Formats: sequence, C-alpha cells, structure tokens
Amino acid sequence: MLMMRLNYLHSNLMDIYSKFDDKKAVVFELDHVLYPEKDYLLQVYYLFAQFIEYTAQKNSGAILEFMQKEFIQNGELGLFKKTAETFDLNEKYQHNFDLLHLTARLPLKLLLYKNMLEFLQYLVVERKKIFIVTTGHPEQQLNKIKQMEWNGLEQYLTVFFADELQLPKADIFKNLLINNNLSPGEVLIVGENNLDETQSKLANLTYIKSSEIYK
Repeated sequence: MLMMRLNYLHSNLMDIYSKFDDKKAVVFELDHVLYPEKDYLLQVYYLFAQFIEYTAQKNSGAILEFMQKEFIQNGELGLFKKTAETFDLNEKYQHNFDLLHLTARLPLKLLLYKNMLEFLQYLVVERKKIFIVTTGHPEQQLNKIKQMEWNGLEQYLTVFFADELQLPKADIFKNLLINNNLSPGEVLIVGENNLDETQSKLANLTYIKSSEIYK
C-alpha cells in the first residue's frame, strides 16, 4: 500500500529528500509542522461555544464567529477574556475553556499536511526512524496526536514531550542520538521556528524548515 503511494509523491518532495538520503532518522515538531494547529484550536472553540449555549443560554453561532475572527486576526492571546467581555460570560468558564484545550474530543480528525503524509510514508518505506519531539502541555499534545489521522503511520512513531521531560530540545536530541546509536550526521530535524533551528544547531544536527516540504 505504501509502495503504491510513492508513485504519487510530488517531484519536489523527492528532490528535497534526495539531499538527505544519507540520514537514518528524521525528527519532527508537531504543531505547524505535521499539521496546521488552527485545525485543532478552531474545533476547541466550536466545542466551547456549544458548551456555553447549553450552560449559559448564549448564542453559540455568534460566539464561535467572534472567536474565529479574533483568533485569525489577533491569535490566541487573551481570547477567552475578550469573548467573556463581549458576551458577558462568567469568569468561571475560563476553567472549561482551558480544560477543552487539553482534553477536547474533536468532531473531526486532524489531518496531516498532504506532503508531510507522503514524506512520512516515504520514510517508512525507506526504513528511516521517525521521531516527534514536541513542546507544549504534554496532555494537550498527546490529545492532538491521538486524534490525528495517521493513516497507519502511528506504529512507526516515537514521541517525546519536551515539557514533560523538562529538558531543552537540544538535550533531548542528544539523548535520542545516544539511545538509538545514531551520529549527528545521520539525523535530520524538521521544524518551524527559530527555536527549533537554534536547538538543532546546539546539537550539531541538520535542520530544515517544514515549509520546504509542504510548500
């Protein structure tokens, strides 16, 4: 099945990976790298709006529309406070809002970026090791992983939660090398921000931005 999928790989993806065919392992961040994090957050906001309509008799459609627009324009910071002020919500609902971020059961599965799915499938066929080293609340990150459509790839993943280990990524990378008998030259890091790049350099690892794969 995976071999058949390789026939449909984009040529640019093959060109990119050919530069790193000497690697034995690839390490990914999760959010904004394997999938768009907004796909998780927007579903959390939907569930929160439904909860408020049920418990506080407020219009869920209006709340959701407000939250979506505010998130797209200004991001997550202070979103509950802005929503509470706009719709006269009790501050006690902050707890429910935060809890949903950690434990939400999503209406829809989270989907990998198409090129990332194909890249992961390629790595499996080539028998490369696949790791995810992710920052953020461990319970929330695990919740995302459990609700992602992996297309059978989950059995090939090894996941590390940086916040749970309480280690900088560079140290996790170094431990990963030791525990898997890998040299720095055999590992590729796929990240999304300056932190990922800096931590990779501290561990003397090759780094590329995820956008080079799914652009």
